[in-house]
Amino acid sequence: MNYLLKNGTIINEGRVFTSDILIKEDRIEKIGGIIKNNCGAVEIDASGKLIIPGCIDDQVHFREPGLTHKGTIFSESRAAVAGGITSFMEMPNTVPNALTQELLEEKYAIASKSSIANFSFFMGASNDNLAEVLKTNPTNVCGIKVFMGSSTGNMLVDNEKALEGLFSQVGMLIATHCEDENTIKANLEKAKTLYGEHIPIQEHPIIRSEEACYKSSAFAVSMARKHGGRLHVLHISTEKETHLFDNTIPLEQKKITAEACIHHLWFTEKDYNSKGNFIKWNPAVKKESDRLGIWKALLDNRIDVIATDHAPHTLQEKNQSYFNAPSGGPLVQHGLLAMLEKVKQGEISLEKIVDKMCHSPAILFRIKERGFIREGYKADLVVISQEKSPIVTKENCLYSCAWSPFEGIQFSHTIEKTFVNGNVVFKDGIIVSDIIGERLTIKA
Repeated sequence: MNYLLKNGTIINEGRVFTSDILIKEDRIEKIGGIIKNNCGAVEIDASGKLIIPGCIDDQVHFREPGLTHKGTIFSESRAAVAGGITSFMEMPNTVPNALTQELLEEKYAIASKSSIANFSFFMGASNDNLAEVLKTNPTNVCGIKVFMGSSTGNMLVDNEKALEGLFSQVGMLIATHCEDENTIKANLEKAKTLYGEHIPIQEHPIIRSEEACYKSSAFAVSMARKHGGRLHVLHISTEKETHLFDNTIPLEQKKITAEACIHHLWFTEKDYNSKGNFIKWNPAVKKESDRLGIWKALLDNRIDVIATDHAPHTLQEKNQSYFNAPSGGPLVQHGLLAMLEKVKQGEISLEKIVDKMCHSPAILFRIKERGFIREGYKADLVVISQEKSPIVTKENCLYSCAWSPFEGIQFSHTIEKTFVNGNVVFKDGIIVSDIIGERLTIKA
C-alpha cells in the first residue's frame, strides 16, 4: 500500500520543516512541500504532528531463545514499534548463548518469522570461541558482543589473552559491557561483611562502582587503540568514563564510540528508595553528578547514541531479594517518550534526539538505507502527537513482563503511528499489522 503523509513537521538531519512525504511500497518515494497524489496513496493528515525516522536501538535483550517466560522476539518487537523503534540489535546472552554461527542463525530464523521490527543480532564472544567469531559475516551481522563484566547470563570474557585475540583479529565492531569483575567481587564481599545476606538495593552502585566501570572501559579503549579496532562501549554509567571518548572528529571516522542508555539519563541513586529492584541495572544507576556528566557528554558528542538496554524480567523475579533479583528492565515502549519529555524540560532538542536515536546508530553500525528521512530509503517512520499520552500502567504495557519503571508517569507526547518498511504497524495504541521486519544489512 502507498501512503501520502500531508503537512507534517519533519525532524531530520538537523532541520525542522513542514513537508509532505510520499511512501510507495517499502520506500520513501518523495519529500516535498506539496505532493500530488497521483498513485492512489492513502492520505494521512499529519498537520501538527512530528515525523521522525524510525529509531534504531543498538542494545536490547528480547530473551529468545531459552528465556521466553521473560519475553520473546514476537512480544518485545511489538512493544518496540509501539515506542517508535523500528530496528533493533539484540544481544547474545540468551539460552543457549549465541556463541556459534549455527546458534546465531537460529535467532535470525526466529526473527524472520516473528519480528514486526527490523532486526540484527550480535555474535557472542567467550574466552575460547575466537575461531567461531572470525566466521561472522560483516554484511549481515551488526557486531561482536564482549561481556567484560558479568551480567545476566554467563558470558564473561576475563582472559586477557582471549581479549587480546579479539581486539587484534576482529575487524568488525566490538561492543563491550565494561565492568571490572575483580573490583565488583571485592566490593560485594565488603557489603556482605556489613549486611550479610540482606544487602539493600542502595548498595548496588557501590558494589558495581565507578571504579569498576572506569577500569574496564579504560582497558577496552586501550586495547582498541593498540590494535586500531572498532570499539563501541555500551551503557556508560559514570561521568569519569565520558572523558575516555573524543568529540573532535566526525562519527563516520570514529573507531572508538560510546552509548548512553535511557535509565542512566533519567534515574539516579535517590530513585532506589522508591523504585528498588525495578531500577536495578548493570552497570548500576549512580549519582546525580554521573547523570549530568552523561548528559553533557551526549550533548557535546563524546557519547554517540542513545539506546534502551531493554531487558525484561518478570515481576516475581524482580520482587526477590537484592541477591536474587536479576538486573535489567523493560524500556523499548517508553524510551523515545522519555527522551521527548526531556525536550519539554529543556535538556535536549528534537534534532539531537533524532541524531542520537536514528541517524547516529545508522552511521555507527553502517546500516544501509535506514535512520534518515531520505528519498529512496526504507520507509521506517514515526508519527508523534504533541498531546499527552495515557498514564503508564501495567495494563497498557505491551512488554511480556507487563511492568515499567515509568509506571505512573504521563508523558507529554504520544506515538501515534509507526511505519516499518512502508507498512503501518502501530496506530492509535494498537498493533495493526503482523508484517515481518527485515534483517538489517550492513555496509562492508
